[in-house]
Amino acid sequence: MIKLTLNNIEINYDDNLILDKISKNLKINKKYINKFILLKKSLDARKKPNIFYSLQLAVDIDKNIESKLNYPKFELSYERLNYKKLKSDTRPIVVGFGPSGMFCALALAKMGLRPIVFEQGADVEQRQKDVQNFWENGKLNKYSNVQFGEGGAGTFSDGKLNTNLHNKYCNLVINEFYFHGAPNEILYQNKPHIGSDKLSNVVKNIREDIKSLGGEIFFNTKLIDIDVLENKVQAITVLNVKTNEKEKISAEKLCLCLGHSARDTFELLYKLGMKISQKPFAMGVRIEQRAEDVNIMQYGKGYDKNLPNADYKLVAHLDNGRSIFTFCMCPGGSVVASSSDDGEIVTNGMSNFMRDNKYSNSALLVNIIPQDYESNHPLAGIYFQQKYEKLAYDLGGGDFSAPVQNVGSFLYDKKNFGKCTYLPKYKLASLKLCLPKIVYESLKEGLKVLCQKYNFAKDEDMLIGIESRSSCPLTLIRDDNFESSIHGIYTCGEGAGYAGGIVSSAVDGIKLAEKIYAGISCDCCSCS
Repeated sequence: MIKLTLNNIEINYDDNLILDKISKNLKINKKYINKFILLKKSLDARKKPNIFYSLQLAVDIDKNIESKLNYPKFELSYERLNYKKLKSDTRPIVVGFGPSGMFCALALAKMGLRPIVFEQGADVEQRQKDVQNFWENGKLNKYSNVQFGEGGAGTFSDGKLNTNLHNKYCNLVINEFYFHGAPNEILYQNKPHIGSDKLSNVVKNIREDIKSLGGEIFFNTKLIDIDVLENKVQAITVLNVKTNEKEKISAEKLCLCLGHSARDTFELLYKLGMKISQKPFAMGVRIEQRAEDVNIMQYGKGYDKNLPNADYKLVAHLDNGRSIFTFCMCPGGSVVASSSDDGEIVTNGMSNFMRDNKYSNSALLVNIIPQDYESNHPLAGIYFQQKYEKLAYDLGGGDFSAPVQNVGSFLYDKKNFGKCTYLPKYKLASLKLCLPKIVYESLKEGLKVLCQKYNFAKDEDMLIGIESRSSCPLTLIRDDNFESSIHGIYTCGEGAGYAGGIVSSAVDGIKLAEKIYAGISCDCCSCS
C-alpha cells in the first residue's frame, strides 16, 4: 500500500471519481488499483462557497506497478490496547465509569488485573430513562443523570472525539471505540464524533468486554468514605444508592477516575488531607442558532446543500484581558439540562450522529481565573460554580427552567422573545442576574466583536444560562506515577484536572493503568 493525498474533491464524489483521481495522480491504469481506504477526510472552505474535500487515502496497487512508483510503502494497521497479562492477586479499584474510568478499567482488564469498578450512576440503559424523565418531566435523579452514570457526561453530548493531543494513545482510543461499535467514520473524520444516539451502545460493549476479561462493574454504587492510615489507603466504603446498604472493601490501589462534577468526593478528599490546588476554568452561556445561518456563515451563500451542518471554533481576545470563545459546538443539535443536584441549573449541548436538527448550538465562554474565586480554599472554584448555578435556578423560577435571553436583548436591550430547544423548560429573563460581572461584561463585549468580525449571531438567536461545567476548577495533585499525596490513591481524567474531553480523559485513564501495571511486581508469579 501507499499513502496518497487528494485535494479539491467535489462534495458529491463517489468511488469511481476517487479511482479516476488516483489513476490520474499516479499515472496508472485503474485496473491496477485493487482498493483504497479512507484515512482522513476534511473540508476545505477557504474559497467559499466553492468548498471541497481533502482526502488522505491508503491505496492498494498491483505489486509490480507499486514497485515502479516513487512512493514509500505504507502499512495500514488499527492498533488496539494489548498487554502481556499478569497473574497477580492485586485487583485495582476504579471509581467512576466515564471515559477515564472506562479506559482505565479496560486496559487493566486486558492486563489481567481484573479491576473492580464502582459507578454511582446507573448503567447506560437505565441512565437513558433517568435522563429522559428529567428532560420531559423535570424529575432529577441525583445519582443517575447527564453528569453521572455509565459513559460519563460525554454520553449525552455528541460524543466528540477531537482533541489537541496527537500521540499513539489517541489512535488507540479511537480504534477501541470503533471496534466496540462506533461508526467507521470516526477512523477518518477530521473532527470525529460518535453521536449521543450511538455512543450508548458503544459504552455497553466496552462494559461487557471488561466483564468478559474478569473485571467487575457495580452501578448505583457510590464511594462515600476512604480509610487512610499513616497516609496510605486501607479501605473504602461504598453505598448502594438503591438499597441504602453500605459495604467496606479493602483497597490497595484506588484509581479515582472522577468527572468534573464529583463535588462530594472532592469534599471527602479535602477532609482526608489530599493535596488539591485551584485551577482556571470557564463559564458562560449556550448560544442556539438556526443551523442554516451557521452554514451560511461558514460555507457562504449558495452553499451545496449536501454539505453537513457546519461547526465553528471562534475566539476573541478582549481589552479587559479576558477571552470569549466557543466550546463543545454541536451542529444540528439541541440544548439540554445537565444538572446533577437540586437547586442548580447547568446547560450543555447534544447532537446525534446525523447532526440533522435544524438548530445548532455552542457554549460561549469566558475564562475564569482563581483570583475570581475570592478565596484561597482549594475547593473555591466549586463553590464559585455552585453560587451562579443556584442564581440561574432561582432566576428560572426554581423548577429547573433555564433562564434564556435573545442576543438582541442581551446586547442592546431590545425586546426579549423567542424559543429554544432546551428541555425540560425555560423562562425569559435577564442573564445579567445569574452571571459573574466579569463574565457578563466579557460576553457582551466579546459577542459584539464576534458579530462584527464573523457576522456570528442574529438578534433572535437565543442565549441559555448557564454553562458552568466546561472543565474542573481544581487539580488533584499527583506525581509522575499518577499517585496522589495519599499513597495508594491514584487520580486521572477531567475531575482530577488533567484532561478535558472524551479522548484526553480516556488517554489519561490508559496511562494510569500502565502506571499500575508497571508498579506491580511479577517476581513471585508467572506471566502468560
